[in-house]
Amino acid sequence: MSLSLVHSRALIGLDARPVQVEVHLANGLPSFTLVGLADTEVKEARERVRSAIANAGLDFPSNKTVTVNLAPADLPKDSGRFDLPIALGILAASGQISAAKLEGWEFAGELSLGGELRAVRGALAMSLALHRKDSERSQLVLPPGSAEEAALVPGAAVFRARHLLDVVARFLPEAALAEGDNAEGDGWQRLTAQVIAPAQRYADLADVKGQAAAKRALEVAAAGGHSLLMVGPPGSGKSMLAQRFAGLLPPMSTDEALESAAVASLAGRFELARWGQRPTCSPHHSASAVALVGGGSPPRPGGHNQICSIYLQR
Repeated sequence: MSLSLVHSRALIGLDARPVQVEVHLANGLPSFTLVGLADTEVKEARERVRSAIANAGLDFPSNKTVTVNLAPADLPKDSGRFDLPIALGILAASGQISAAKLEGWEFAGELSLGGELRAVRGALAMSLALHRKDSERSQLVLPPGSAEEAALVPGAAVFRARHLLDVVARFLPEAALAEGDNAEGDGWQRLTAQVIAPAQRYADLADVKGQAAAKRALEVAAAGGHSLLMVGPPGSGKSMLAQRFAGLLPPMSTDEALESAAVASLAGRFELARWGQRPTCSPHHSASAVALVGGGSPPRPGGHNQICSIYLQR
């Protein structure tokens, strides 16, 4: 078969939109064309994929015209997350793996020149999108580091692969999926939803001496779920009080923790050790409105359940 289809996802803010990676092999002058509103880092996948396939001992169709389309064409795509689906699409189109077996799976991961898989940001957002939308493609293949994040979503079917060959071995035309594919020590492993007890490491409001009125205001705001604005000269204790505000709030629910972790995953700052902790940011008091919501291109959303220490100084 000279045409194959592999499923992946692109990140638009906190939303992980479905993307179809279409690969077509044709006779003609050897070339590798990638279309579909791809960013520069996505277009560089041509060299990574070519080297990864060759160094993994597989056959890259260097005598063919290779055309890769990332659909829908009007959806921006960035990062190296499409390396793995592009490589699998080329292998499926050239008959080295089964194109039919790829149906029902989604893939994301950056490839090294040797074929190892590297973590990508936004894995938790991808897993949440599959879980919330009840997609038929409910099985997700991710690299180490990203798969552990995605497995935090209850009921998610997440598989971790360390190398391109680990994925290829599961989709060979002549072999069915191996039983016991979640064996420890194997490069391919299915991860189950992790139950992580949140480690509360908030600063204690009891450490603050004095400031009785301010502490009372924090307690009232936390109890009623109100916003809070602290105004005062530098050194009056605003930062010290704001850093202890999260300790007054109730523990995060699973949905809140997942949403907060997904926002951190988009920026590549998620850590399992901080699961269930309410994040606190401390932007400078002179920060602009654009800077407060992330700034840059693409924008980085601030997300819900985040405490921002923003003060007005006299």
